[in-house]
Amino acid sequence: MEGILRDFSNISWWQIGVAIVWGWITVTVVQWLIPMLAQRLPNRFRMRLLPLAPIVRILVLLGVVVFVALELIEPTAPNLFAVLGTVGVALGFAFKDYVSSIIAGVVAIYERPYQPGDWVEISGDYGVIKSMGLRSIKVQTPDDNTITIPHAKMWNENISNANAGNREHMVVAEFFLAPDHDGESVRQSLWNVGISSPYTQYARPILVIVQEKPWGTQYRLKAYPIDGRDEFLYLSDLTVRGKAALKELGVQQIAMPIPPGREEK
Repeated sequence: MEGILRDFSNISWWQIGVAIVWGWITVTVVQWLIPMLAQRLPNRFRMRLLPLAPIVRILVLLGVVVFVALELIEPTAPNLFAVLGTVGVALGFAFKDYVSSIIAGVVAIYERPYQPGDWVEISGDYGVIKSMGLRSIKVQTPDDNTITIPHAKMWNENISNANAGNREHMVVAEFFLAPDHDGESVRQSLWNVGISSPYTQYARPILVIVQEKPWGTQYRLKAYPIDGRDEFLYLSDLTVRGKAALKELGVQQIAMPIPPGREEK
């Protein structure tokens, strides 16, 4: 490494230490401050503020790395190319999966298939993105579990994004009925359940989809809550009041049969 690194006596170690400490403090403050501010701002600003956290962290970390590198390395073109080539080869072999996730993270920040505050399903895990780092995202499930998912999943997994940066996303309440009933009355009754819920976003459509199945008739009440964070409270409200409305109509509700081979274990 002789000729690449500066002479140790010419390296400003205290400036390197200050830069590292400053970077750590800044990242820590950003991770705490932006989510705190987002919770206090109106909903229309919350979804725009949360995605700034990973961008600021990346810029800070990149700035610290560049500053430290320039302090340690004699800044000539051959030296920079030699160091970058060596580091690239080492990382490529030792941290292939890690580097893949980092590259995917950069792509995710640019393409934005998801962002903090979005409700996503990846590899069967569904929840809200609480934070987004350079390597992975942290998803909080409805059962209050936190799952860490690397960005590299986006290379070969389907990503289902329920709200894509919007405040609200569709909620579907399903009802399974015996086929002998007045379909129009049931459909109107379920629509009334949707329009009368205190959680309903009236600017979005309320739909009742009806399908005949071999075992009976399936009704799907599709509507949007005012705030996507109320998804499961909203689903519970639609389900409980929907069952009560169907009971008043005297309609027989049935349990949907589980398809062969998909029995719960």
